[in-house]
Amino acid sequence: MSKTGALDLATGVGGKIDKDGVLSAVDKYEKYHIYYGGDSEERKSMYSDMVNKYYDLATSFYEYGWGESFHFAHRWNGESLRESIKRHEHFLALQLGLKPGQKVLDVGCGIGGPLRELARFSSTSVTGLNNNEYQISRGQVLNRVAGVDKTCNFVKADFMKMPFPDNTFDAVYAIEATCHAPDAVLVLVSKVGCYSEVYRVLKPGQYFAAYEWCMTEAYDPNNQEQQKIKAEIELGNGLPDVRSTRECIDALKKAGFEVLWEKDLAADSPLPWYLPLDTSRLSLSSFRLTAVGRLLTRNLVKALEYVGLAPQGSQRVQAFLEKAAEGLLEGGKKEIFTPMYFFLARKPHSESRHDLVVFCLLSFLSLET
Repeated sequence: MSKTGALDLATGVGGKIDKDGVLSAVDKYEKYHIYYGGDSEERKSMYSDMVNKYYDLATSFYEYGWGESFHFAHRWNGESLRESIKRHEHFLALQLGLKPGQKVLDVGCGIGGPLRELARFSSTSVTGLNNNEYQISRGQVLNRVAGVDKTCNFVKADFMKMPFPDNTFDAVYAIEATCHAPDAVLVLVSKVGCYSEVYRVLKPGQYFAAYEWCMTEAYDPNNQEQQKIKAEIELGNGLPDVRSTRECIDALKKAGFEVLWEKDLAADSPLPWYLPLDTSRLSLSSFRLTAVGRLLTRNLVKALEYVGLAPQGSQRVQAFLEKAAEGLLEGGKKEIFTPMYFFLARKPHSESRHDLVVFCLLSFLSLET
């Protein structure tokens, strides 16, 4: 995992945004969200700009506090956060049945922590798809350090419009990433959505596996407290919306996939997935995530911003990330949200897109009326 320090955090805030433009980027990002008068339809229509701003602003904080793999994990008693994250990634590789030499696609790869781990674990060539220039440049550096730069690469593109030919990859996976898609199946009738693009670039008979962020069946959309928790999660994590588990599976089927199995892996995790976010606990191995660690980071960012080493707006980025942590923690405790709704799906050997064609036609007709 990354061992970034205070200077890395300070210089990384804002990503590829000009340092003088960070504060205005924070303003624009916040206004996309309900907390600041925004609405879900605007977030969906402007998802690319919103998500890019989010990761430009937040990536250095993620790496500083979490490491190279920006995701949660099912966790056993006695297992460290780092160990659980690696096992979570290995589980995905085993479910996909990865074999040496295969071409694999990581959809929404971040700075490539899982990409590097899976490539080494399975001896595969992994392409990371990401629309954020800063994360790709950071990932390329880390690939060279890890020695996988000859077998793994990054492609800058929107995962709603993948720049790959049909039937390119032997396997596709996504780890807490496709939640950024405005629509899992369709954006507009003329544009296919994320799962449909995965279907297109995956070879027939091969597998797509993912950990999805979802609202569980326990979520009550009419409960104001739960609405607030959902809004905090969306604000602090750059999300257009958070789909339900049912919507997730329906979207896979409409895209043409056979769903082999699905399960909320948070439901039987011996240690709660949200444990690293609980400030009432003390952990030496994850000190930066504890209450004391966060307080130190907060004061550090304030000081760095004051002396000009960190750009103006850095404190506000940390503030909405802490708001996200609060929403995730409460969502986890109330069991209305999960970051690890797992599914394994297969693209049929004989492609039949009948359901998707019918769905597109019906959607078009509904728009016409």
